[in-house]
Amino acid sequence: MRKLFIAILLAAVTLGSVCRPVSAQTMSKDEKRRLILKGAKLWPVYCNQCHNPRPPGEKAPYEWDQEIMHMRMLGNMPADNARALVEYLKAR
Repeated sequence: MRKLFIAILLAAVTLGSVCRPVSAQTMSKDEKRRLILKGAKLWPVYCNQCHNPRPPGEKAPYEWDQEIMHMRMLGNMPADNARALVEYLKAR
């Protein structure tokens, strides 16, 4: 039981450090635009299979970080694709 707890704790710490959202302040406008366009192309690949399009104001920008982290684990999504999708969803 203790080994399981330690393994879960270690996984949570690792995911927390790997899946941290990138602040918009650290990326250039060109990089952000590139990610938004990539995210728009990835929406049908990862999201549209199970979800209808979401209205732009459905969630606050910070809520999309949590949503994408959860969906990334369920959909086995690479980190760069998750980052593009979250920027796309925040920009809408």
